[in-house]
Amino acid sequence: MPGDVRSVASSSVGVARASLLAVIARLASFPALWRSNGIRFAPVWQMGLFHVLAVAGVVLLGISWTAVLISVALYAIRMFFIVTGYHRYFSHRSFRLNRFWQLVWALVAMTSTQKGVLWWASHHRRHHRYADTDRDLHSPARRGFWWAHVGWVLSDQFDHTVHEEVRDLAKFPELVWLNRHPLTPPLVYALAVAGLGLAWDGWLGAANFLLWGFVVSTVLLWHGSFSINSFAHIWGRRPQEREDTSGNSLTLALLTLGEGWHNDHHADPASVRQGKHWWRIDLAYLGLRALSLVRVVRLPARRIPATA
Repeated sequence: MPGDVRSVASSSVGVARASLLAVIARLASFPALWRSNGIRFAPVWQMGLFHVLAVAGVVLLGISWTAVLISVALYAIRMFFIVTGYHRYFSHRSFRLNRFWQLVWALVAMTSTQKGVLWWASHHRRHHRYADTDRDLHSPARRGFWWAHVGWVLSDQFDHTVHEEVRDLAKFPELVWLNRHPLTPPLVYALAVAGLGLAWDGWLGAANFLLWGFVVSTVLLWHGSFSINSFAHIWGRRPQEREDTSGNSLTLALLTLGEGWHNDHHADPASVRQGKHWWRIDLAYLGLRALSLVRVVRLPARRIPATA
């Protein structure tokens, strides 16, 4: 009996040692793996710092209903401009804006620190052109979940703007300038949020507003919008028969104000409305409908065919 116990213990130690060595070997291979995929230290460090600041800030400053409300409200507002700006307007031109409101949409979308509108639109248009093929820049089916979720954003392979994809946007010098200075909108936004907090409750208010209104909500925005590139090509129903892996997910639709109806979107990318049926909740589309009533936006007259 004692021999059996020693044998089991020895076997467990051996398994644990092998597992630990495997983890160490995997970690040791990361630098070479990163270099081979063009992943640079600077953006990894910057994105990692945001996550650390979010966690550390919550631990140090605590959680309050006011803080949560600020974070949720500014997440929702900025997500609206990400999905209607970066995606439906600049990438797919699915509705109309005059030049003033076009600039407003670009400025607010870019407070999410997802680079310039020309960069975002050029790569997204290329994604649709080559969806889930070897030329797709963020296909989880081709390069794995983490690459699709965040790896490609950190890689210098896709750091440039594909100008031939966005000639229609490049004729606006203000958009070109913003694309060259992508940190200007988030920095101005961060200062504005901190200023509101300072007016609300002094320096403690400034710290809380900056933490919850900028750092925490930005981290959540990253993973919310990145989830469409990763989870939406893994999860979900596929009522539209397509060669790509895009799926429909109510959960993702709620988190991203309607972007989760990704299978429907890939079936009709130019449609301003993502879900093909009224019960597929698309809060961003409802927001655009409301803004069209006061003529801030102009929506197309055509309706989405409810085929599935």
